[in-house]
Amino acid sequence: MTPVPPELVALRASRMAAPVAAAFAVPAAALKTKFGASLAAVLLYGSCRRRQDAADGVVDLYVIVDDYRAAYPGRWMRWLNATLPPNVFYLEVPAEGTAMRVKYAVLSLADFERGARSAFHSYFWARFCQPVALLYARDAAISQRVAEGLGHAVLRFLREVLPMLPGGSFDAPAPWLHGFELTYGAELRPESNQRADVLVSGERDYYEQALVSALVALPGLAHVGGDSFIATRSADAVHAARRTWRRRRWLGKVLSVLRLAKSAMTFSGGVDYAAWKVERHTGMRIEITPRLRRHPLLFGWRVLLQLLRRGALR
Repeated sequence: MTPVPPELVALRASRMAAPVAAAFAVPAAALKTKFGASLAAVLLYGSCRRRQDAADGVVDLYVIVDDYRAAYPGRWMRWLNATLPPNVFYLEVPAEGTAMRVKYAVLSLADFERGARSAFHSYFWARFCQPVALLYARDAAISQRVAEGLGHAVLRFLREVLPMLPGGSFDAPAPWLHGFELTYGAELRPESNQRADVLVSGERDYYEQALVSALVALPGLAHVGGDSFIATRSADAVHAARRTWRRRRWLGKVLSVLRLAKSAMTFSGGVDYAAWKVERHTGMRIEITPRLRRHPLLFGWRVLLQLLRRGALR
């Protein structure tokens, strides 16, 4: 396994240690109480982190635990989390006279590291290559492991995406823009065509620094001056990458459906959250009936098929 370049680890560590809005400490403290000694780290990601606004919809957190046996009292939740990570839950915490809405996903430290470094599907490394904020780490050793895991996510993302770029030189945002489009296509996601550009243009300096910091660990990738890079890849590597992404797209649809079904069992209010997210990203409104809210596994499939036909999910 190629080690993460120290410059890349340092970049991820500095970014995740950047100050965030004080309100985010509230859900972090609640999760520390909930998971106790099993809690290793809490990561903040998503639009609330980018806007530094805890009231901007739903706060997205990753909860990293030592292992699932310590995190859950019951075997069922342990099994679900180990079989198809992560488990996703909903939490409301009081903050400044109102309720802060939080969606948190639970991962063991081992699953976090494995998902960022070597998972076949892009679900984890496409998320963890993006900037995150570290709201809590139990100690310096955990913080270091998280930074290294985030560095591995950057390397894995770039290794999988570079063979898919058009030939010739490209600027620093290109692999990120193209890569996020590829990963969106490998899941059922309500993302607009401009979503990747919003992510990259909003934090372009980070993505440029991550690409430069990763150069030494990516044979064939070279900086040719200014904002220009070039990736040398064989025809066989390009064909292999295309086959791999076709398999990822197929597998990703299956995994997305399974994760949606699992979330219906763990995520209180998940139907309303999904409808809100689809409308937020696509403008398409979903009618939530009492029957659908009570039995999402039985009656949600019709809605899912409608969204697919209307192009709200891709």
